[in-house]
Amino acid sequence: MTIFAFNTSIFRLSRFVISLLVILGFHFPLLAQTNFPSKPIRLVVPFPPGGSADILARVMAQKLSDTLEQPALVDNKAGASGAIAADFVAKSSPDGYTLIFATASTQVINPAFSKVPFDPVQDFTPVGMIGTSPLGLVINSEVPASGVQDLVVWLRANPGKVNLASFGNMTVSHLAGELFMLNTNTRMLHIPYKGAPAAMTDLVAGRVSVYFDALTNAIQTSKAGRAKLIAVTSLQRNVSVPNIPTVAEQGVSGFEVITWYGILGPAKMPQDIVTKLNAAINKSLADNEVREKLVFMGVDSVPAGPDAFGSVVRRDLAKWTKLSQEAKIKAE
Repeated sequence: MTIFAFNTSIFRLSRFVISLLVILGFHFPLLAQTNFPSKPIRLVVPFPPGGSADILARVMAQKLSDTLEQPALVDNKAGASGAIAADFVAKSSPDGYTLIFATASTQVINPAFSKVPFDPVQDFTPVGMIGTSPLGLVINSEVPASGVQDLVVWLRANPGKVNLASFGNMTVSHLAGELFMLNTNTRMLHIPYKGAPAAMTDLVAGRVSVYFDALTNAIQTSKAGRAKLIAVTSLQRNVSVPNIPTVAEQGVSGFEVITWYGILGPAKMPQDIVTKLNAAINKSLADNEVREKLVFMGVDSVPAGPDAFGSVVRRDLAKWTKLSQEAKIKAE
């Protein structure tokens, strides 16, 4: 009888423990989702303050702060064409509190052409896509050209004597210049800068003559009369500057360079946190004020879930890797 009572007690205890584990198993994810975020979120920007990525990141950070009811703080970590920022985030805790405001330049182009200390796919968790944008081809006001064909004629008359600026080695700005030279049979001297503001400053001053910049910066500088915006790098004209023709329609057939913006975190982020962050991003993109700012910056809003955004990252990495092999463009 004593043995039977003892076994019955053990059975009841086992049932209690199993029931408790089941209850906790159902409630832990809900608890994590409810409590996140409980402190400020760091949004790492791989460029210096003042550039288009930084400006757009700050627009999104403000709205994310409102939606998540916790500050989203922008942290600029420039250098190595975005590799410093990306590596920092890749090695951070996957708790959702450290994210990167990534661009095509930092996340797929740089790894496709250079050796980086991280895997652009395996070391990150896609959270959400923000949008896409072409670049603007801007030239110094003193350059004797009003369009792409004029520019090509001038470059061919001065092979290797014209300076080409970019906002970083192996960024989309640099790659656009390399593709332009390849497709127009011209040659310029590439001068990489540590960010867009410094490159534009030297373009305006005449220390460099040609520059593929983020469209928002190109538009603002052109409107101020400090440089000439002569083309956009998409296949279709951009709604922000419908009067500016594309590079392709000015004689460089098929020329297209598009950049995208999105948010990623370290690998192995909890799914409930990713879902909550993605919902906050999409809610921010639906805000009229944010949409107006994106249009002003020449960015097309493209909200996407983690899986869809991950597909874009993998697709573009394969695209640029193939180009680096075929065109034999290497990091300087």
